[in-house]
Amino acid sequence: MAVRFENEIPAEEYFAPGHRACMGCGEALAVRLVCKALGKDVIIVTATGCVEIISSALPWTSWRVPWIHTLFENVGAVVSGIESAYKALLRKGRKKLEPGRRIKVVGFAGDGGTADIGLQALSGAMERGHDFLYVCFDNEAYMNTGIQRSGSTPYGAWTTTAPHGAKSIGQRTWKKNMPEIAVAHGIPYVATACPSYPYDLMRKVRKAVETQGPSYLHVLSPCCTGWRFEPKLTIKLGRLAVETGVFPLYEVENGVYKLSIDMDVESLKPVREYLMLQGRFRHLPESEIEKIQERVVSEYKKLRKKVRMSQED
Repeated sequence: MAVRFENEIPAEEYFAPGHRACMGCGEALAVRLVCKALGKDVIIVTATGCVEIISSALPWTSWRVPWIHTLFENVGAVVSGIESAYKALLRKGRKKLEPGRRIKVVGFAGDGGTADIGLQALSGAMERGHDFLYVCFDNEAYMNTGIQRSGSTPYGAWTTTAPHGAKSIGQRTWKKNMPEIAVAHGIPYVATACPSYPYDLMRKVRKAVETQGPSYLHVLSPCCTGWRFEPKLTIKLGRLAVETGVFPLYEVENGVYKLSIDMDVESLKPVREYLMLQGRFRHLPESEIEKIQERVVSEYKKLRKKVRMSQED
């Protein structure tokens, strides 16, 4: 059953206010929207990271649904275990659900706990075909522990472990493409989203929940502290990431690609508009900005080609 969030946004708040996120935190907004779309019939597993720290300092909690904190590296393993245990309880008659009701196990982790130290457990869970949704809240570094670079940190960005200087531009490798890694596992549903586009984000969450089997949602979560921008710019930066092609919004259903916001390459805004609002990029010379622009255009063309080819098949 598809939900039209343009007409009715759920009033219930399953991620309660009063948490300790930074002012302007894109990740806290993303978690709130995801939880609205998930509803109450969920069990959420959260890795160590910003979300866990801001929401669960004893004796308080921001969670109004069943919630478990686990380690950086094993969200995939824990959601697998919970999903398997719950199915066993249902099979043995020790747990009963009303007809049509379904409990979804959902994993939350940051980019470090997903693209780096949590990748092995996540890959195994997707390979085994467990029925779960995994949401990566991508703020492009290990923000919780001090803004260290991750595999998701963009080329040229400043971090505390990839600083810029006389002999360095900052991060020297390109951002790891986690959505495509998920697609390569052959799972039924993969999508990208951003809280700057709330209806699109919530629709994708509902679609992922309704999917039988593994689903993966990669959510760009602007971080004013680590990206070094004014908190009032959070929504604008999320939109610019999409409008420049740095972070395209798309979904892949059973191998078929679809752009959520389809723009011609010529319609993309210059990446400079996105980069120069963030302190982590302001050191870059023009030659490096041009290099990033070329890479963004190249990757965007590849994505549009995948959309065309998969729909033709």
